[in-house]
Amino acid sequence: MAHAMTEERLEVLRAVAGRFPTAESAITEAAALRAKLTLPMGVVHVISDIHGEDAKLRHVINNASGALRGLVERVLRGRLSEAEHARFMAVLYYPREAINTFSREIVASGRRVEWVLETLTLQFEIVRALRRTYRRDHFERLLPEAYRELFIELGSGQRPEYIREMIVGLAAHDRDWGAVRAGARLIRNLSCEELLVAGDLGDRGPRMDRVIDTLMRQPKTTLLWGNHDMLWLGTHLGHDPCLLTMLRFQARYRRAAQLEEGYGILTTPLERLVRECYADDPAERFIPKGEGLRDQLTVARMQKALAVMQFKAEGRMIARHPEWNLDHRRLLHRIDLAAGTVTIDGVAHPMLDTRLPTIDPKDPYAYCPEEAACMDMLRESCTRSMRLRDHTTWMVKRGGMWTRRDDVLLFHACVPVDATGKPLSMRVDGRDVSGRELMDALGSVVRRAMRKRWFGLDDDADWLWYLWGGPLSPLFGKDRLATFETYFIADKAAHKETKNHYFDLMHDAEFIRRIGRLFGCGDDVLVVNGHVPVKIEKGEQPVKRGGNAVTIDGAFSQAYGDRGYTLVLKPDRIELAEHAPFKGVRAAIAEDADIVPTITVVREYTRPRTIGDTREGQRIRRQIEALDDLVRAYDEGLVQERG
Repeated sequence: MAHAMTEERLEVLRAVAGRFPTAESAITEAAALRAKLTLPMGVVHVISDIHGEDAKLRHVINNASGALRGLVERVLRGRLSEAEHARFMAVLYYPREAINTFSREIVASGRRVEWVLETLTLQFEIVRALRRTYRRDHFERLLPEAYRELFIELGSGQRPEYIREMIVGLAAHDRDWGAVRAGARLIRNLSCEELLVAGDLGDRGPRMDRVIDTLMRQPKTTLLWGNHDMLWLGTHLGHDPCLLTMLRFQARYRRAAQLEEGYGILTTPLERLVRECYADDPAERFIPKGEGLRDQLTVARMQKALAVMQFKAEGRMIARHPEWNLDHRRLLHRIDLAAGTVTIDGVAHPMLDTRLPTIDPKDPYAYCPEEAACMDMLRESCTRSMRLRDHTTWMVKRGGMWTRRDDVLLFHACVPVDATGKPLSMRVDGRDVSGRELMDALGSVVRRAMRKRWFGLDDDADWLWYLWGGPLSPLFGKDRLATFETYFIADKAAHKETKNHYFDLMHDAEFIRRIGRLFGCGDDVLVVNGHVPVKIEKGEQPVKRGGNAVTIDGAFSQAYGDRGYTLVLKPDRIELAEHAPFKGVRAAIAEDADIVPTITVVREYTRPRTIGDTREGQRIRRQIEALDDLVRAYDEGLVQERG
């Protein structure tokens, strides 16, 4: 559709002319874009709740959520023995580790060049099968510069002697192994156009830092923030409630390496604190999970010290925000040490542990001098970590509260609603907002908090904590965090955290359609969230009864079952891949052990969707219109060609 050549339109076209200075260049690009509309839509992999499980994440990426093995079997059917196939898969999944395992044998056989040539040739048969869905310029952007010419030749397959001599030259300088590693990486990058992670990168698992390093290396990663991610953003800002909660998780699951090796966050101030204040405390309610270098009792005391400081910091923060209506969660002044009870929601509960040497009944939310000194050092260690700064910066740049991929709506946890399904509102930045507006407003607050990077006390930073565990947080979805009750009260009824009505209503197809409309989706919407582990053993299913909502948490972490799901958005269908437990890298190489998923088809399409059928296609059509208008403006002399 041609646009009227108003002055405003001409200003837009002059800007476009900076990239396409001649009519010929604009015509060529418009033709290429029209062709792109006919290509199959890119494959998107959606995962959630990684929780620091870096090894499993790496394997799920390396095997393209199980799809790569099937592709190799189809393309190379009958051409490899069982042993050759196992070795080839090991090279694809873990090229560096596999080559380190096999290289001595290969060199000793005198077949180094032949092995590299054969492996690269097989790799590029897989590459050619994958690259059909990409424009040439996109494909070439993925080529590593060091091996660009070699890979272009391998892609054509026309000059085998030329290719062999290039490999001989690389081998002379020990660079041929690198070509194999680069070939494996190219295959992985072509297998998945976009990796979309629906939140919770860290906590519980061993190394969030390695998780983020892995995600940063992918060609295209999109992050939807989870409530655990808010803790780490707040930690870098030196926000006490977030920082203390994060550290308590690390003590509970014995993840000191993540802190000290990963981020340079020193925990020695905590050791000093427990020596000074908790030296004779058995800390029986705080025994950590897992093994580690520090003795168990010291870590238990550290966890207790962190919990007490967390409750103090949270209590002071809640007092600053009466609009949150959370005063009932300020519990320290409700403790009666003489009676050994705490009053919660009007009920006096016996306490399992009344050894609270740092709590002053006259001012229970104040740090004692030893805690204050400890906090000063912890705060400085967290805010000065440059690696944590780099990672949190990436999380904000690549992240958001929600996103759409055509008819698929994705967010971490929920849209807070009442029992009737009506979105609940809360006041943010002076406005009462709900549904999509609530998510957008809170997303703006997160970005503002991280943009300012004001360390210490700040209302925007307080919102990071609220997103972690506030009752109307779309990233949390429960009425409370019963951390205090779990540690100090025996009555299991007091530990109950009631989920938002969203999690019951998501089985109702009409409710999900209403949610979709809030975000501009049609009635064929598929709503996807993580956050809540799918308890298969209790009869729960990831696909909800209405058929248009899916929960993909599934417990990526070992702490919650070591399964995990990938939702795969393909041109012809949407699949849910359920991953089995991961045996480790060594088993993947030595035993050909893989996470072979169980596949469930969630949705099928009558024909494979092209890029032209997607929202990206709509954007491309607007680009084509602009280019066509630019050509017309060149032809009519309204815009001057250059060159």
